[in-house]
Amino acid sequence: MTESRVSGSVRIIGAGLLGASIGLVLRRNGVDVSLVDSSPTAVKLATEYGAGRPSRADDAPTLVIVATPPDVVADVVAGALDEFPDAIICDVASVKGSILHDLEARGVDLARYVGSHPMAGRERGGAVSARADIFTGRSWVVCSRDGLAPGAIRAVVDLATDCGANVVEMSTSDHDAAVALVSHVPQIVASAVASSLVGAPAKSVELAGGGLRDVTRIAASDANLWIQILGANSHDITSVLEGIRDRLDAVVAALKDGTATTATLAELLASGNAGVARIPGKHGASAHFATILVVIDDRPGQLAKLLTDIGELDVNMEDLRLEHSPGSAIGFAEVSVLPAAEAGLVRALEERGWRIAGDGA
Repeated sequence: MTESRVSGSVRIIGAGLLGASIGLVLRRNGVDVSLVDSSPTAVKLATEYGAGRPSRADDAPTLVIVATPPDVVADVVAGALDEFPDAIICDVASVKGSILHDLEARGVDLARYVGSHPMAGRERGGAVSARADIFTGRSWVVCSRDGLAPGAIRAVVDLATDCGANVVEMSTSDHDAAVALVSHVPQIVASAVASSLVGAPAKSVELAGGGLRDVTRIAASDANLWIQILGANSHDITSVLEGIRDRLDAVVAALKDGTATTATLAELLASGNAGVARIPGKHGASAHFATILVVIDDRPGQLAKLLTDIGELDVNMEDLRLEHSPGSAIGFAEVSVLPAAEAGLVRALEERGWRIAGDGA
């Protein structure tokens, strides 16, 4: 059991993906966690998963975490501030400004309220998808502001740290502008691309490879939740979308004209390369990790054998992504390793009979 930085008991309101995942971490650390949800079934499921226990009338939490859908967060926060006058209240919604403005308009004393946002999630929601490691290595934004009670920020920072996240302190407005750029607009773009597949000939869709899957993966997200998120951050989202629209309009005009196509496309693609290089982590800049594309035959046991071989070679694999189209005789395993390990791993894998794409495969 890991020693918890979070002290006292915790109430989690909202036993869905994020709420249940936080509960799993806190219970693992020995913290008493009570669960509340508008759905008794959600509480029952999260309890069975080990994320906490059903709430009791005599609960006196020191920290209350609101993990409800965005459109009711302000109501729930206001209620929790009133019900638990000695507790710090935080929420984990993905939009912060509209919630804060709503609470301020009500005249609520917000000294004990801290807005926060773990940059973590999955395409599928609910306690059934909860995982204790969902926050590990992810950013967790904590929104500081004037007038907070002593220890309020520290309580939420301790929570995020216990969950294995990297704490980032930002203002509410800076947070909303940032997530519009890196989260909300990508969701819209992914959904727009995926919607173009509706009504397309089946034979065309069957040609889809890793590129389309990468672009559209998040388009499978919960539509009801995203309608709330996008509507609550419309101003910042619109600003980013207008910039993307202008770049696409320039490409469309160049393609139609046929005379400036090369220069316009080159500028867009070069700018895209520069943008990707700024993305931190395993799926961003190639400067962080070297990528080896291993050809895998479409037969049982091949992926397991590759992973076993890499393990026996004592190479730390930083990431693994698979690309395989139905009906194809081969697939590709995109293995990310530290650059210093690349040449040796390629050589050792080839000696064991593996084919490396771009290396005579």
